Amino acid sequence: MATDPKEQCWHCLDSEAAATHLDSDLSQGLSTPVAASRLAQVGPNVLQEAARRHPLVMLASQFTDFMILVLIAAAIIAGFIGEPLDAIAIMVIVFLNGILGFVQEYRAERAMAALKQMASPQARVIRDGQPGLIDAVDLVPGDLVELEAGNILPADLRLTELAALKIDESALTGESQAVEKQLASLEQTGLTLGDRLNLAYKGTVVTYGRARGLVVATGMKTELGKIAALLSGESGKTPLQKRLARFGRHLALVVLAVCVIIFVAGWLRGEPPLLMLLTAISLAVAAIPEALPAVVTISLALGAARLVKQNALIRRLPAVETLGSVTYICSDKTGTLTLNQMQVDRLLAAGESRPGLQGAYDSIPPCGTQARSGSESFRAEGAPWHELGLAMALCNDAVADADGKLAGDPTETALLDAAQAAGFDKAMLQQSLPRVAELPFDSDRACMSTLHRYGGTVLMLVKGAPEGVLALCIDQVAAGGTTTIDQAALQDEAEQLAAQGLRVLAFALKRLPAVPDALDAATLEAGLSFIGLAGLIDPPRPEAAEAVAACKTAGIVPVMITGDHPATARAIASRLGIIEDGGRVLTGSELARLSLAEFEHEVESVRVYARINPEQKIKIVQALQDQGEFVAMTGDGVNDAPALKMADIGVAMGKGGTDVAREAAAMTLLDDNFATIVHAVREGRRIFDNIRKFVKYTMTSNSGEIWTIFLAPFLGLPIPLLPIHILWINLVTDGLPGLALANEHAERNLMQRPPRPPKESIFAHGMWQHILWVGLLMGGVSLLTQAWAIHTGSAHWQSMVFTVLTLSQLGHVLAIRSERESLFSQGVLSNRLLVGALLLTFALQMAVLYVPWLNPIFKTEPLSLGELAACLALSSVVFFGVEIEKWLARRGWLYRAA
Repeated sequence: MATDPKEQCWHCLDSEAAATHLDSDLSQGLSTPVAASRLAQVGPNVLQEAARRHPLVMLASQFTDFMILVLIAAAIIAGFIGEPLDAIAIMVIVFLNGILGFVQEYRAERAMAALKQMASPQARVIRDGQPGLIDAVDLVPGDLVELEAGNILPADLRLTELAALKIDESALTGESQAVEKQLASLEQTGLTLGDRLNLAYKGTVVTYGRARGLVVATGMKTELGKIAALLSGESGKTPLQKRLARFGRHLALVVLAVCVIIFVAGWLRGEPPLLMLLTAISLAVAAIPEALPAVVTISLALGAARLVKQNALIRRLPAVETLGSVTYICSDKTGTLTLNQMQVDRLLAAGESRPGLQGAYDSIPPCGTQARSGSESFRAEGAPWHELGLAMALCNDAVADADGKLAGDPTETALLDAAQAAGFDKAMLQQSLPRVAELPFDSDRACMSTLHRYGGTVLMLVKGAPEGVLALCIDQVAAGGTTTIDQAALQDEAEQLAAQGLRVLAFALKRLPAVPDALDAATLEAGLSFIGLAGLIDPPRPEAAEAVAACKTAGIVPVMITGDHPATARAIASRLGIIEDGGRVLTGSELARLSLAEFEHEVESVRVYARINPEQKIKIVQALQDQGEFVAMTGDGVNDAPALKMADIGVAMGKGGTDVAREAAAMTLLDDNFATIVHAVREGRRIFDNIRKFVKYTMTSNSGEIWTIFLAPFLGLPIPLLPIHILWINLVTDGLPGLALANEHAERNLMQRPPRPPKESIFAHGMWQHILWVGLLMGGVSLLTQAWAIHTGSAHWQSMVFTVLTLSQLGHVLAIRSERESLFSQGVLSNRLLVGALLLTFALQMAVLYVPWLNPIFKTEPLSLGELAACLALSSVVFFGVEIEKWLARRGWLYRAA
């Protein structure tokens, strides 16, 4: 077998040259010995998987994150100082987090398995001149394969013979309609997959006709194999994972420094070294928000559960939050923004253009069933619209089943649907105008003709490409009979429809006295009377335009990426509002000429891409990510899978999508509704807000504890809290109240604000200032309580500090339920789960104070009624302080950037 470099450009070679390069024969195929030798040389025709990691290795890798290591260290320390419950709680959280990560990674590896299912199990091959069935895995380059309607392509083929062959390549290229194939060699080398009309690809489906072809690529060298190779890379971390990783690293360093300072300061002050060591360690355990992974997981799980009810299935939990961060949504056109169902969009006859989208065919007069005779049979009132409806229904091989569902070529089913919507019943018409002969479609004539007997005459109806049909017409049907034809004007009108992204077909008719003895196309398809034009398109989903507008309102840029023609892409994008009239459409060939660096300078100005192949989709995603954007990629085809995996979040279609796309994606739309993405974006933003609220809450609480212990020695006060107090506060305040924040409702105007900048810190918009000053306020109130109690001679000063600090944190969590809105306008009971958690926490704190057998365990003493009232009053200072902060923010006096 030759290894000429031209074998990378099979579409440039004619059939004989391709056979020569493959050392094959166009009639005999390969000999059995040669096929066996090549199989040993090139290997089986299968998609190879990368070496899978052992499940235990995958599980172990979940515990290498810095934040997770810090939590493990905190658990060990908690166990060392005699707090086994804390240690167990932390380890359970860490283990559950690891299990979730393991399940997500294991699911991701199933994408390749789904891709392999697209392989054809058997192929009809000619070897030694004899046809036979063999396992598709045994195909080799040079094999001669036969195809017929319904076959899945077993390998990449250079077609050598065909009869009206059409192949559905939508899953591979994004082309919305079956591609009509040809045999002629093509001169241009850099054609995209959809334009290589003499090639057929592994995994695509024959919808019409039959053919033969030479195998030019098998296994991983096929276009499907190239996609499989693109799927082998690893997925990156989500925005939330990146932010939390940074947060964990910085927090660990800060906590370590503070604990060292506290230990040294207490030791120099004369405090017992062991007490200071335990205090510093306890403070370290308290400062690490070990509930954060649980809060994140619970928030994501609740969000995922809510989204399932809205027809969005989350395959990877972090994907929920990621949608709240995306700045670009790169959407496939076919089946995602459109219905993936051809419809007649525009009809033109007698110089008049009428709409035809979504079955609005009332402009065509209904077809009567009354028989007519002679030349008036087809000159009914409403001509030429009546004749156009007849031609659409009868010059058509689509059929309706018992349930009325249409089957056949997508273009023909669209035409028949349009005719039936106008009242042209094909079954009834076939009784009065039975088909007696036909001239099938072929690519050379670019048209088809059907002959129908009616009375004593024969009506011939013709359908085909406008340039071909118009050239055969001598006049055109008009209301009063026939009139002269202006072929140039009609051709211009056809080109104008094509420029709008429509697939245009022309219709004509001819009257014959009888069925001819010889069906000669050159003779019969001459002297035709032109009827009209039909423009077809795969229309946008009704809800897609509203969803695109909602994305724009939310500051998200929608981008269309399709394998379809530029004119079609422009038409759909304009209807959806993705681009304005005259907006730029970048084609795959233009993109191929740009380096990644050159493309990165233009990528943020392009909204529509046409004739794009799978590798280029990845290039688009990479270029946007290199510009600092967070990218969501939606799609339903095999060709979308690599980009779905590489994007920050991949969104697959559940009903019309392929298994390959669903396995590669992080989220699946169960209803294939693009608008569902908008709901998911809203949920993602809500989840991030709630996680941010928890971080604000827990870090402010920890800050208050640290300031209380850190400042006491410098103010001449004894250590205000014991290690058991610190751990208890950390347990009850960071526990249920913190978790209940995950149930908080969305902020008002959530979808009117822009996405978070990709590099924005989780502490942006005044959060770090809040943590600092409210922590100081919390610590100051606690130390004021301590100083006042000691000054008044109270023996319970430590229990009072303990209570004030605990209750201050409960008041704080109530105040931060919204970033800017007052609790009183929100409604105290609008988050009943949080209210219940606060009541339970308050009850537990009272139990620690007033249950006698708990006093020695927690080193507490019962407070008098006056002391408890003082604690309640002092702890409320934090709540009102935060409410004042929000009041100032609402008026623009604080945190204006927010």
